[in-house]
Amino acid sequence: MCFRLILITIAVTVVPIFVMRGTLLLNISDKLWSERVDSIERQSFFLAGQLIEQDYFNGENRVIVNSLIAQLDAIYDGRVIVVDSDYTVLKDSYSRINDKKVISPQVIACMNGQETEPYYDPVYDMVEIIVPVTGGEDQAVRGLIIIDASTLDLTETYGDIKQMSLWIAIGFSAILVALAVFIGRVFTKPFKNVARSINRISEGYFDEEVSLKGPAEIETISDAFNVMLKRLKELEDSRQEFVSNVSHELKTPLTSMKVLADSLNTQPDAPVELYREFMQDIVVEIDRENAIINDLLSLVKMDKKAGDLNISTVNINEMLELILKRLRPVAAKRNIEMVLESFRPVTAQCDEMKLTLAFTNLVENAIKYNIAGGWVQVSLDADHKYFYVKVSDSGIGIPEELYDKIFERFYRVDKARSRETGGTGLGLAITKNIVLMHDGAIKVKSKEDEGTTFTVRIPLTVAS
Repeated sequence: MCFRLILITIAVTVVPIFVMRGTLLLNISDKLWSERVDSIERQSFFLAGQLIEQDYFNGENRVIVNSLIAQLDAIYDGRVIVVDSDYTVLKDSYSRINDKKVISPQVIACMNGQETEPYYDPVYDMVEIIVPVTGGEDQAVRGLIIIDASTLDLTETYGDIKQMSLWIAIGFSAILVALAVFIGRVFTKPFKNVARSINRISEGYFDEEVSLKGPAEIETISDAFNVMLKRLKELEDSRQEFVSNVSHELKTPLTSMKVLADSLNTQPDAPVELYREFMQDIVVEIDRENAIINDLLSLVKMDKKAGDLNISTVNINEMLELILKRLRPVAAKRNIEMVLESFRPVTAQCDEMKLTLAFTNLVENAIKYNIAGGWVQVSLDADHKYFYVKVSDSGIGIPEELYDKIFERFYRVDKARSRETGGTGLGLAITKNIVLMHDGAIKVKSKEDEGTTFTVRIPLTVAS
């Protein structure tokens, strides 16, 4: 990751620096060149004006004009040539081709009134500019001024700027790359720690925490990772406890049946009444074992979402009435009053069998963990999107800190009472899974010794 960060830094910072350098050098080169050409042309046009004013082409005031030519030659460290309309050289500042003819395509074109572009000779670092000298009423071309000016100083200046800009770009690039390496190490180190922690987790170590120091975002990742780690540890502990509880729950009825059977075997002459009593107890334990196995199978199906949901149109009012009708005899044994309150008719698209199981578990728990002579109230309401079922009781209540734990498998708030009532500790886990399969939600609100209310929210239309 650090290497990638360096490459990204080079791509987004170093490369643009050199691109900007190249663009800047190009602009500087154009600027230096254009300014030199403009300066030479201004001086050339001034000299051309003096040639006409001093009547140079007719042999007048040549000493004055020649001094101007010498000054221009010195300024640009070059060569100045004055040519008349017959292409004859009247003045060569090098004094090599005086009175000779100068004929070239550029000279001929300029003499004919055509504009010529400056010519740059990279071998000698010179620029040649040809300027027409016009005069008279018709502004006819009287001659030409040819200036060969040295551009060596521009080349040296440009070279110095180029070299300096290269070192500046390299310096900034080195700083940026070093900064990228530093930042890369600072930012990747926490992630390496996270990777090591993940590897430790994969090996089964859930007790470690990650402490990442740095920007707020990094510390947020650290906190989120520790929350996830804590949750994983809880899940692992829950899994181990689940396996232990399954073993214990399945073993307990078997142990009871073995004890009863051994007691009968040690009493070959036991009376028939004792046999019947023990056999009845064995039947109870078998029923208990069967209930645990059925609940486990139901829970496994919920976890795997086997067969998905069998969606159909269900009358929720009738479903709840049927559930309460089945459980009224159980409630009557403890003199518990059961009430169903429906605020409106509710029809929903859902899995009737699974929801019946879920609501039956809630009502059964309300009866089991209630006080003798208490009450259980089931209410049904709906809006445009959901229907709501509340199951309230006047029972023993649940401590607030245990709200989340009651949905865990085999968890019991009052283990002694659960033994008496025959609960397996899987009912609420199954109920929650069924609700979640319907994209619903379940909440609990309770107060110890005052009662509990479970609220279930289910969409009126569940995607099948």
